[in-house]
Amino acid sequence: MGRGKLILIEGLDRTGKTTQCNILYQKLLPDCKLLKFPERSTRIGGLIDQYLTDDSFRLSDQAIHLLFSANRWEMINSMKEALLEGKNIIMDRYVYSGVAYSAAKGTNGMDLNWCLQPDIGLLKPDLTLFLSIQDVASNAVKDGFGEERYETLKFQKKVKQTFVTLLENEIKKGDESIKIIDVSGKDIQEVEALIWEIVEPTLTTEIDHDNFSFFQHK
Repeated sequence: MGRGKLILIEGLDRTGKTTQCNILYQKLLPDCKLLKFPERSTRIGGLIDQYLTDDSFRLSDQAIHLLFSANRWEMINSMKEALLEGKNIIMDRYVYSGVAYSAAKGTNGMDLNWCLQPDIGLLKPDLTLFLSIQDVASNAVKDGFGEERYETLKFQKKVKQTFVTLLENEIKKGDESIKIIDVSGKDIQEVEALIWEIVEPTLTTEIDHDNFSFFQHK
């Protein structure tokens, strides 16, 4: 029996990631698991949640970046077990978000390469979908925008630039598992159709039981 597929949906805040992850998860039940990072139910996730929602809780940029990475590492064993059982995993954010958001801060020494180091060795998705929008400002008027620390228009624009640089670099190096989808002006059903068109072939491609890819040194 082949293992399950690890499918990641990435993007800026309020681009429809969570909605599309939930739709895809429902389509793939019962043999499917949904993960949203940060995973706030763990002890490390609780610290991250406090940091994101409480402006008075201060941590250095390096410390919070390492906490985000540790949060992904603490889920690695359960992820691998589910995949080996033949279950597909849908992820709402993962390594690319961690790297892009931290690097976008412009903190001295925290470039893309530094930000990736703590995640080297983590499972790499079989498919990554980045939901891109042309006008970042259009997200600022959506319900809930601004409730968390990183949800400011100025910062989101920096994150978009960093995301595009990061993913396009990987694509240029030959990574065919990354797909960028422009969701500007599209409704939920249109985005769902675009995603399914890409995801379906991945689901029907069998991967050997112990064949995993991992994030590596650049």
